[in-house]
Amino acid sequence: MANAFDRVKIARKVTRPTARDYIEHIFEDFIEFHGDRGYADDKAVIGGIADLDGTPVTVVGIQKGKTMEENLEVNFGSPHPEGYRKALRLFRQAEKFGRPIICLINTSGAYCGVGAEERGQGEAIAKNLFELSHIKVPTISVIIGEGGSGGALALAVTDRVWMLENSVYSVLSPEGFSSILWKDPKRYKEAADVMKLTAQDLYELRIIEKIIKEARGGAQNDFGFTANLLKNSLEKEIKTLSEKDIDTLLEERYNRFRRFGEFTE
Repeated sequence: MANAFDRVKIARKVTRPTARDYIEHIFEDFIEFHGDRGYADDKAVIGGIADLDGTPVTVVGIQKGKTMEENLEVNFGSPHPEGYRKALRLFRQAEKFGRPIICLINTSGAYCGVGAEERGQGEAIAKNLFELSHIKVPTISVIIGEGGSGGALALAVTDRVWMLENSVYSVLSPEGFSSILWKDPKRYKEAADVMKLTAQDLYELRIIEKIIKEARGGAQNDFGFTANLLKNSLEKEIKTLSEKDIDTLLEERYNRFRRFGEFTE
């Protein structure tokens, strides 16, 4: 059985399937939209409209690259404020036309450069959290690799949050945890165990609702196996969520996140 940091290493593999890989495999007729209508088009966030088994949906993903050139283009999967604002534009559009929203998340965290802070990184993330919490369409988020801090949470205040078997979801990296709390960056493996960041840990804690199984060693070893499982699960869950009236959907979403307060009481 893989330990926690083994999962971290698999989640970070450069060969791990990306958001675009899943979009191309799972959805039909994907039409990508660009730009936040305010500043720029952040290529770390991709999104648009697509067809899921006959149902029109909005898909938004955080994209990592598989080569140095690709990673430079997408900023290693760390979005700028305009990336989150592009996502929010698509969320609002989905609500206007009654399309369910599916988010595919793979980021070590939002970009923390000076320019991003100057353009309102914190505000952009906070606005997404607020808007997603009460948007009036079904919403599902899937952690497909790393789910780092508010950069991931900005796309994950949804009706259902799932994780692939070897993905991780946490407030910061194990290296950051050990450096900040223990003043010893060499204790990152120990930190990974303490942080409870694996899909298995978070399912037991009821932070997520579902784990999507991967091939041994990671989804990159049999992409079709994992992608087909995810596709089938999305088709079933979107149908279930779409049958709920909006008031019920919003109340259940509110209660889902309000429940987390129990951990601190």
